[in-house]
Amino acid sequence: MPRLCLRTRGLRVAMSLPTKVMRDGQLEKRSSGLLQLWKKKRCALTEDGLRLRDCKGGADAASSAWSSKAKELRFERMATVDCVEYKRGLVYFTVVMATGKEIDFRCPQEGTAWNAEIALALVRYKNLQAVQTGRNRRLSGAHLGSTGEDEEL
Repeated sequence: MPRLCLRTRGLRVAMSLPTKVMRDGQLEKRSSGLLQLWKKKRCALTEDGLRLRDCKGGADAASSAWSSKAKELRFERMATVDCVEYKRGLVYFTVVMATGKEIDFRCPQEGTAWNAEIALALVRYKNLQAVQTGRNRRLSGAHLGSTGEDEEL
């Protein structure tokens, strides 16, 4: 949520401040290429969205499995999470972005599935945004009313 903006020689660089990781683990993402292969991704579900990185190595996934390049699917750009099907012990689901782009994932069915956690986090984020928007409207309405601007019109 909080963002820090720095100015460096006329360039504006936005940096996200660290956010709480709610779940960390592995998902498989379908590539958008011609063959649409499933690729393992190391994922971190945060309060702001889902961070995906390529998996490197195997057993010691905690520290060395993160590559330097990451993709972030932010909740502000997500529209919905659709569960497509349960098949052979796997849950197939789709993250639909506000632009209409669909990103397919799959994960093991055991325990709490990633799709449920992502969907709940998305709802939590959207509700928080709606509450904040309501507060801002009320504050701006109260501010306009207290200055007497309404009476001058």
